[in-house]
Amino acid sequence: MGHTVTSKDKGPKTKTKTERKAAEAAELERCKALRAQREFEAFGAERETRPGALSVYEVWWCQQYQWLKALGYLLRSRYAPEWVPSWEGSQRHPFTCEDGHISQFPQIIDATRMSDGLYISLKVVDKSVHPHEVDIGQYFMMEHLASDPKNHCVPFLDVLSVPNEEEKQILVMPLLLDFTMPRFDTIGEVVECLRQLFEGLLFMHTNHVAHRDCMSRNIMMDAKDLYPESYHPTQPHMKRNFSGYANHLTRTQRPPKYYLIDFGLSRRYDASEKNPLEYPIFGGDKSVPEFQKNINIPMNPFPTDIYYLGNVIREQFLYARSGLGFLKPLVDDMVQDDPSGRPTMEAVVKRFDFIRQKLSTWKLRSRVISAEDGPLENMYYGTAHWRRRIGFIARRVSAIPRPSN
Repeated sequence: MGHTVTSKDKGPKTKTKTERKAAEAAELERCKALRAQREFEAFGAERETRPGALSVYEVWWCQQYQWLKALGYLLRSRYAPEWVPSWEGSQRHPFTCEDGHISQFPQIIDATRMSDGLYISLKVVDKSVHPHEVDIGQYFMMEHLASDPKNHCVPFLDVLSVPNEEEKQILVMPLLLDFTMPRFDTIGEVVECLRQLFEGLLFMHTNHVAHRDCMSRNIMMDAKDLYPESYHPTQPHMKRNFSGYANHLTRTQRPPKYYLIDFGLSRRYDASEKNPLEYPIFGGDKSVPEFQKNINIPMNPFPTDIYYLGNVIREQFLYARSGLGFLKPLVDDMVQDDPSGRPTMEAVVKRFDFIRQKLSTWKLRSRVISAEDGPLENMYYGTAHWRRRIGFIARRVSAIPRPSN
């Protein structure tokens, strides 16, 4: 059923459980403060903190309800005119109700495309703040790029201009889920995830686009096939109607496609620019070595992308999960302090493919063990894993689950 996490698996820089919890709590508080600041800057008022109450930014989305509906996009009942909270007049807490939850990010909300019932995400973009986001997203939607299976840029299904607000546009995208949810079951699932991410960032670089913010929150996956019954967009552990917990399959059973999102800081360059230079700009990952002391010196953004993605793997897999030590030499090169010493994405893809070919089927079918798992979790997840594993072997299911194109 796997092995326990050892100090060798974690590496010398591994954070303890207490340190990780403290870091997560600090990051949560930072995100809350940042969201409050952004809400105030964007909407000019502070949100009401009463449980279940509409926030300031949600009121803005409510004002778009009828207009969006006329265009074929239906927001959840919480944002409808004359909405009456489902918990009113009862003893239920708002957080136990479907309509008692807000989206995590002020600029993003979920909806349904009325023509076919597809669940989607809507993101409002201020062109005066992020003038390139729409253009870059639409560039990757051009016929010859959109049809390329190596394209892992989130598709823009539509771009809407907000009435009476010239600087605002709304991007219509598929509803996606955090790429780490639900948990990875096998090493092969991790390998396929990383293959797609490497492939996707190489695709962007080959087309002369630097992402400039490809940190963990900007990596998502299309998880709709993983859930027999749709998950709730803000509480994905629950069914969409909050009638119970949302059951899910594994990534081996329903291989997902992974996407890079958020092109707000991205830049596209002419093919003739061999060494484009940009002044450092901090995205979600503040740890970029070359940004710590050189904020006034323009730098090539492509090696910084390599660091961002390497650091995602280091934090999300090498530090947080065991059995993935074979990734360490590559990741170490991707996150080295000197940007000029980092491999290009083309070199990363080639090295990763070589690494993948050296992994045995037994290794690929091995269970991914979280550093947070205790004895009871290991027993529970390990038993379920072996039951599935025996079935996969009997049915000759691939140890590296790739989605169909």
